[in-house]
Amino acid sequence: MRVSLSWLKQLVQLTGSVDELAHRLSMAGFEEEEIDDLSARAKGVVLGLVKEREKHPNADKLSVCQVDVGAGEPVQIVCGAKNVKSGLYVPVAMVGAVLPAVNLTIKAGELRGVSSNGMICSLSELGLASESDGIAELNALTAGLPALGEPVAPLLGLDDTILELAITANRPDGLSMVGIAREVAALTGAELTLPDLTLNPVHEPLQTTAESAEAMQAGGLYGITLIEGVNGSLVSPAWVQQRLERAGVNRVNAVVDITNVVMLEQGQPLHAFDADALEQLTGKNVTASSFGLRQAREGEAFVGLDEREYSLDPRAQVVTCHDLPIALAGVMGSKASGVTASTGRIWLESAMFSPASVRTTARSVGLRTDASARFEKGLPREMTLACSIRALELLKQLFPCEAMGLWVCGETSGDADVVLLRQDALHQLLGPLEGDAGSSDLPDEVIEQCLTALGCELEVCDEGWNVIAPPSRRLDLAREIDLIEEVARLVGFDRFGANLPDPLSPGALTPAQQAERRLRTLFCGAGLQEITTLSLVGASDSEPRIAISNPLLAETSHLRTNLWEEHLDVCARNLKASQPGCWIFELGTTYAGIADDVQESRLLSGVICGEQRLERWTTSGKPAPPDYFNARGRLTEVMQALKLDVTDRRLSDDPRLHPGRAATLVLEGRPLGCFGQLHPELAESRVLPEATYLFELDLTRLVDAATRTNRWIPTFKAFPTVPASERDLAMVVNRDVAASELMQSIRKAGKPLLEIVTLIDRFEGEQLGENKASQAFRLRYRHKSETLTDDQVQTVHDKIRQALEKQHRAELRS
Repeated sequence: MRVSLSWLKQLVQLTGSVDELAHRLSMAGFEEEEIDDLSARAKGVVLGLVKEREKHPNADKLSVCQVDVGAGEPVQIVCGAKNVKSGLYVPVAMVGAVLPAVNLTIKAGELRGVSSNGMICSLSELGLASESDGIAELNALTAGLPALGEPVAPLLGLDDTILELAITANRPDGLSMVGIAREVAALTGAELTLPDLTLNPVHEPLQTTAESAEAMQAGGLYGITLIEGVNGSLVSPAWVQQRLERAGVNRVNAVVDITNVVMLEQGQPLHAFDADALEQLTGKNVTASSFGLRQAREGEAFVGLDEREYSLDPRAQVVTCHDLPIALAGVMGSKASGVTASTGRIWLESAMFSPASVRTTARSVGLRTDASARFEKGLPREMTLACSIRALELLKQLFPCEAMGLWVCGETSGDADVVLLRQDALHQLLGPLEGDAGSSDLPDEVIEQCLTALGCELEVCDEGWNVIAPPSRRLDLAREIDLIEEVARLVGFDRFGANLPDPLSPGALTPAQQAERRLRTLFCGAGLQEITTLSLVGASDSEPRIAISNPLLAETSHLRTNLWEEHLDVCARNLKASQPGCWIFELGTTYAGIADDVQESRLLSGVICGEQRLERWTTSGKPAPPDYFNARGRLTEVMQALKLDVTDRRLSDDPRLHPGRAATLVLEGRPLGCFGQLHPELAESRVLPEATYLFELDLTRLVDAATRTNRWIPTFKAFPTVPASERDLAMVVNRDVAASELMQSIRKAGKPLLEIVTLIDRFEGEQLGENKASQAFRLRYRHKSETLTDDQVQTVHDKIRQALEKQHRAELRS
């Protein structure tokens, strides 16, 4: 929002500096983005009179001018403008002047052998809009000219300062000069001088079709006024032009410019239709009941005021006249119905369209206008018709025009909701107010003063105040917390003391949070990279998923039920990008159940796909992806670092995994998750290599096990002071007997002397017999305090062998 300081001073008394005002507005929520001092555009530019004009002796398109700038002797200036002539009052940039609009510093010099000591300026060179390519003819711009040599900045309206403010979505009132003036008055206590508005003008009901009436009432309010006696060829007066230029709005003609001035002043967009043009366009007599509101039809053509042709679809809402679209509701009018130089009658539209419909319409055609930006933030119903009367009053200052009637569809005023502001709630939330004399609660007088300054109506009650917000703020001040925020904002957040818990205890990560962080570190150390995927996915034919109520896209319309599908997609994208491998993991949440009963599960999932190496010379440049045991070993590294003993159990019924190269991971006697090579069919369908391994673990169980006291809290274990004794044991068992089962039996039978058991070899061959396999283990024995003898070791060794023979029908391999 571009705020003209001179216009603002007409609405509220300002006493401080521009920088101070900008700072206070920024602290109150209207962030200052830029301060544009317009006088800088014409610094060093004075009023001059062209006394003589002669043709340049060496150039046909140049003139040599003698210009009187009030300094006694005329200044010689070489000028290239076609419209320069003797007796013309012009803006003259003296030597040393800087023109930021064209990034030019004026210097004395020669042009084609003739000296020139300044420059005669055009309006565009001073940063002003101009319809002429030549120099500015000040005689025609204004009747009252200052003395020669005086600055031209006040004459051209360049004696102003523009504040560029960022307006947040919850403050639509900030998109109007009146709204900013109210804000300044509330912050400074200054007196307001606002234009009088007629909030409930006399009107007649608008009789239209049922479809249009329903659409108009859904938006809120639609008003249309017939005004006769305007003149579309008239140029706006200087004060109107200056207000529009300083706000960054293009000038059109007096009628359109007045509607834009009202929009800038009050925040309510208006639109004027040429009444005669509508009758020519429709071929019918146009009355108030001819206007309607509906959704556009597929492929319906529309030519806007920007002269672009749009092909509409049902997302766009259009204003119609005899069912012909004449405007995109809340966005832009049509070129055919716009005000032109021949306009003598207008239909003035003042409406409140729904923010959602305006936003959808603007997006459907890829447009965003000043009007749509205001409608999208929401406008107060009470201001809609009042602004049409305000525009009529301004038009009457320019034309001998009259309103022939005002027709309205919808409720003209909404119910003013009463909001209870509790005194205790305000003090409890804001805390004490710090001052030189100490801290104390915010006085009731200050609270009432802040709310009154905002235009609120107050009624004292037992608990505090019953508050009715002004029409311009009812969308924003709808709850008690909104009122408390406004009080704190106007008083100053920095003036309230810290309201911290007493006593204040330091925070710390819980063991579960620390365990998750350690998991991330360990997996990264094992060569995997953490990723975060979106929890919203598309619908699935293979499994039910919970749909969200308001999805932006079909691809993000449901809650995910797994992590591995997106992980495989990530791997496929990386391999397509010529990456040799993709090793990833994620700690995420999946969702099951129904919308009314969502069940969340925390998972640790990941994929090891392809190879990741720092060198290739050991394989002569050939790829060497990890095999099953190498990939499974990465997981073992992490589990061992957390002191978790995870065993593998054969898994053959998971459709995602290879039936002969998959395992259920067991922790503390219960399944923790799974690990395995991706099923060949699944790998082929997703264009992934054979060496792709998937793991999925229950994160909650994993963290619970890792944070048990006996594992999480480090305990000291004395270093052994006696030597160990190692023995190898090779047993022939059935091929389907897992090594983990044998190792569990060995540990149980070898207590208390057995220290470590390790699988060192597995062999299958015909000489062992059908369906037989040999598994060899290395066993380390150690006593706590004495050196073991061979007899002591042999006794335990035999006990282990006998246990294997009894429990697993194992035979000692000779």
